Amino acid sequence: MWFEQVMFFVFAILCLGGALGVVMLHNPFYSVLALVCHLVSLAGLFLLLQAQFLAAAQVVVYAGAVAVLYVFVAAYIGGQDEPIRPVGGGIASFGPLFAAAVAIELCFAFIGSGLTALDTNGADLGAGFGSPGQIGRLLLQDFLLPFEAASFLLLVAAIGAVVLARRRRGLEDETGADRTTGSPIPRARKGW
Repeated sequence: MWFEQVMFFVFAILCLGGALGVVMLHNPFYSVLALVCHLVSLAGLFLLLQAQFLAAAQVVVYAGAVAVLYVFVAAYIGGQDEPIRPVGGGIASFGPLFAAAVAIELCFAFIGSGLTALDTNGADLGAGFGSPGQIGRLLLQDFLLPFEAASFLLLVAAIGAVVLARRRRGLEDETGADRTTGSPIPRARKGW
C-alpha cells in the first residue's frame, strides 16, 4: 500500500512539473518534451487506478502519436522572432492573481471533501469495468455520433493546418501557382 502512495506522489509531482513546463518554457521544443513528461506521468496515474487500457492508450496515442506530431510542428515552425505576448501588457498582471485565486479554491475543495477518501478503496465497480470490450462498445454503440464528430473535427483541423502552413511557408511560385501541384492559387494584393 505504501508503494502505491509513494508512486502516486511521484507521478503527481511529475505531472504538475510537466504541465508547468509546457506553460512556462519559452522554447517550443522543450515545451513539447515537458508535455510528453506530463502525458507519461498521467499514464502512471491511470495505472495506479487499475485502468490499464487507458494507460496504454495514453502512452500510445498521446505521448506517442500526438507528441511526435507536436515535435514535428515545433521543428517545422522553428524559432520565431516576434514575442509570444506584448511586453508590459496591463492584463498580464492579473494572471498571477487569478492563478492564486484558483489555487486557494482548489485547496478548499481538497480539504473539504477529498481528504476523507484517502484511506478508502473507492467505488465498487464490476469486473469488466474499463475493459477494451466495454470501451469499444461505448464508443461504437452508445457514443458513436460524438466519437465520429470528434474525428471529423480533427480531420478538418489537420487540413486547415496544412493549408495555413503552405501559405506561411510560401509554397507558391511567382506566377501564383502551387509548386507541388501546379494549380493556380488566388492571391490577395498587399498594399496595392
